[in-house]
Amino acid sequence: MGTKTKGSLFFCNECGYESVKWLGQCPGCRQWNTFVEEPAIKKGTMLVKSNVKAASPVVLSEISLDMEDRMKTGIGELDRVLGGGIVKGSLILVGGDPGIGKSTLLLQVCKNIAFDGKKVLYVSGEESLKQIKLRAIRIGEFNDNLSLLCETDLEIIEETLKNVKPDVVVIDSIQTMYKSDITSAPGSVSQVRESTNVFMQLAKGMSISVFIVGHVTKEGVVAGPRVLEHMVDTVLYFEGDRHAAYRILRGVKNRFGSTNEIGVFEMHEKGLEEVKNPSEYMLSGKPQDASGSVITCSMEGTRPILLEIQALVCRTNFGMPRRTAAGTDYNRVNLLMAVLEKRAGIQINDCDAYVNIAGGIKINEPALDLGIVMAVVSSFKNRAINSKTVVFGEVGLAGEIRSVSMAENRIAEVEKLGFERCILPVSLLELIKNKPNIELVGVSNVADAISLI
Repeated sequence: MGTKTKGSLFFCNECGYESVKWLGQCPGCRQWNTFVEEPAIKKGTMLVKSNVKAASPVVLSEISLDMEDRMKTGIGELDRVLGGGIVKGSLILVGGDPGIGKSTLLLQVCKNIAFDGKKVLYVSGEESLKQIKLRAIRIGEFNDNLSLLCETDLEIIEETLKNVKPDVVVIDSIQTMYKSDITSAPGSVSQVRESTNVFMQLAKGMSISVFIVGHVTKEGVVAGPRVLEHMVDTVLYFEGDRHAAYRILRGVKNRFGSTNEIGVFEMHEKGLEEVKNPSEYMLSGKPQDASGSVITCSMEGTRPILLEIQALVCRTNFGMPRRTAAGTDYNRVNLLMAVLEKRAGIQINDCDAYVNIAGGIKINEPALDLGIVMAVVSSFKNRAINSKTVVFGEVGLAGEIRSVSMAENRIAEVEKLGFERCILPVSLLELIKNKPNIELVGVSNVADAISLI
């Protein structure tokens, strides 16, 4: 295994580290079993250039920032995640599971940008022109500003871009592109890295905004070398079950905006539609007067989202109680149940406990702690919490309820959706300047909160 064939190198799948022999652990990223063997790139002879001109530096104060550098996609949820729109000359990587809706979303973006008078080129290496046409018919009407190209050869694509000079380019997908002077197969470390480098130079040199679709591995990360994510400006991930109607677009890297924002979409026959009020969507179908059901408020970037936390606590039939958490951190649930036993005297060490965030969304924000605690106690005591009540707050190991950020935004969302009471950390009451028209109940520890049930 340690030997290599003639004219080949070993590359790390995670960070792109090169080695002349196979290694069990990568010296660059310290990951195990990530080396793959690929043919080495042929190096051409070096030519001495005599007509190279020196680049002239620019003073920072002379650089002007124009707000028109961003293009609107026509999809508000996508613009939110991108930080306000598409930046000219940016390289955007979109990853997600197969069938999640990556190509559908980008084709909708191409449609909207084309109607704004921009020139768009959609390059597909996976589908034929007829297949793209069928999807386009389902989405709606297109104009002549959108051009399609089925090609995987990078040299042909590069020449096409230089001739057409589009404003926006979509590459679907980066794993199908290849460069003829690299002998390895498309999708390999060398091909993906070189392909991304070519598109990065085209994006920066010609001020073309480039969307790259990337396949993901079974672990949920973009396939290929990890250096791919370092090269691009923005990395977006599509999350959600492809059999469910909703989709969540999350930014994990963004050089031009925040990485805390999310966009929520719903899949319909005519493509993806925005969910402009995720709170109502997540709370639809909530049971009335059921124990173990609590409404809490989470912040995703600047957006407050109301969620339903469900808990089911029952006596175990085995010696070892079973604990399950869906949509939140399993270890955090165990920690909060230990706090309940120690600080509030709730004996649940011989009970099975199941905690679920309804709607399938995954949230790990500390503000959900109080909601999880209240849901567990509500199910354990079999007492329903008022359906017009919302709770949020972080729970410490001493049983104290700690303050959370952006309390006024959360309370405004609670009031807007018609709730009447909000249980929150007592330390936040003094910080709220605009008093809402709902009842605010401050609690300082877990025992105080439980006494309200």
